[in-house]
Amino acid sequence: MISVKYLHQVQAFLLSGFMSFIMSAAITFINLGLVENFVEIWIHAWIIAYMIAFPTILLVFPFVRKLAMKIASK
Repeated sequence: MISVKYLHQVQAFLLSGFMSFIMSAAITFINLGLVENFVEIWIHAWIIAYMIAFPTILLVFPFVRKLAMKIASK
């Protein structure tokens, strides 16, 4: 098991993985439709998206959490 002190990084890793996986599939489908090599194109797009999404979430997450707390506390 991973220590709870790494919770932020684990959450960012999982969230960026799920979101980039779903979004890359949706955008690939919107742009290309169900072409013959859809899965290959999608997985390639997902890998690139994941490499961008993970560090982005690590940087943005603290700001978003503070903003959410302000919005939710009103």
